[in-house]
Amino acid sequence: MNKACKYECETMQNSVPVILEEEEQGWDDCNDSGNEDNRQNTLFWHSNVPGSGATEHVIVAAMQDMENMGYDVSEAEKYIEAGETAFENKDYAELARLTAKVFYLLNTAPKIPSHPHWRYTQYEDFSQYEKAVALPVYEYDTKDRSYYDRTYCGWIAQICGGALGTAIEGYTGSAIKKAFGDVKTYVRKPNTYNDDITYELCFLEALKKSGRNITSADIAEEWAALIPCGWSAEDRALRNLKLGIFPPESGKLNNPYREWIGAQMRGTVCGMVAPGDVRRAAYYAFIDGQVSHHNNGVLGEVFNAILASLAYVKSDVREILREAVSLIPSDSEYYSVIRFALDRCDGSASWEDAWAACEKKYGIYNWIHAYPNAAAEVVALYFGNGDFDKTMNISAMEGFDVDCNAAQIATVVAVASGKPVGAEWSAPIGDNLITYMRKINNISIRELSRETVELGNL
Repeated sequence: MNKACKYECETMQNSVPVILEEEEQGWDDCNDSGNEDNRQNTLFWHSNVPGSGATEHVIVAAMQDMENMGYDVSEAEKYIEAGETAFENKDYAELARLTAKVFYLLNTAPKIPSHPHWRYTQYEDFSQYEKAVALPVYEYDTKDRSYYDRTYCGWIAQICGGALGTAIEGYTGSAIKKAFGDVKTYVRKPNTYNDDITYELCFLEALKKSGRNITSADIAEEWAALIPCGWSAEDRALRNLKLGIFPPESGKLNNPYREWIGAQMRGTVCGMVAPGDVRRAAYYAFIDGQVSHHNNGVLGEVFNAILASLAYVKSDVREILREAVSLIPSDSEYYSVIRFALDRCDGSASWEDAWAACEKKYGIYNWIHAYPNAAAEVVALYFGNGDFDKTMNISAMEGFDVDCNAAQIATVVAVASGKPVGAEWSAPIGDNLITYMRKINNISIRELSRETVELGNL
């Protein structure tokens, strides 16, 4: 375990969950009021996750992730202590200098040829992906009323799952249990503020304008127009887009977070507009993922898109899960993760045992990385086995990036069952989806569902 990894793992292990009041949740920072350079550099070195208050050190996590991807980050790691000192002393000039230097060292970090990451195939575009797997297309009547009903169930479930997880993301399962016990419902009054859904809405806007000929560039333009700010990979992508650097370069260039969860967290919408058409769902997810991610980060979005697409034509969640795993290229590192998780599920008597094995194996990754969270999805889907309440309970108690995981698999479970979530989940949410986006800052969930169905009928 390298220095940055040890630093970030210890941070998470030592983080104690708190309940934030409405005014403390941090979403007001995501607007156009302007974030001066001093504040931006400060946030790289120390910040708290909006919604949960979990501690994060985004720049140290960048070192961790680059090492996970097979790069030597030892030169960058030399400046961790200096950055901490500058932060504590509010020496903004030095902090700016160190921030620039660290990102330069990460952007120019040499490969470690023997690193396990390089043993796997790197997936650069959809044509390469499509050659590796046979993507099925199932018949589904998008004109039938059930399409709207299932889609509405999916959206409500996703928003509820996100609201559950937003309050507890960034903590270990043991810390969550110590603070809140066995979490089976919201730990505070829920709201719909969540960065995950903003990107899904951008995708829908692009699809509305461009139809089935949609490109990554179309999606990127909606990002630039509608999203005022982002975190980690999405922040890097937005900065690139503002400089006219479009996908796939926007997802790769100067982006050490390109295999984090940011694409994985928005995949189900691609399946919702391509029910049963697994190829089209995968294609949408791949081009959407390339706006902000690369390779395994993109495959994470494809995985969730496939899960959602299959949920319209199959009702057995474990069957859906097994097929989705089989449709990720077997020579990718992402496949090795979800295959490991599924094998542990098959060989374990409880979700706790399966998750313990996954948590141990992927402990070198940041809590926002796609891998531990993909494993968490697999375990919760498998042992939740179509029961929404149980699936949400497992997802909450696994910890890590709970809102992203719970929201995505909630969609899959609800669509597959065709049943609305219980009133205890949906009543506090109502029909309004409130975001921090430009223009789309308040939308009816029923209207969103109708729009999704219309786009699925293109």
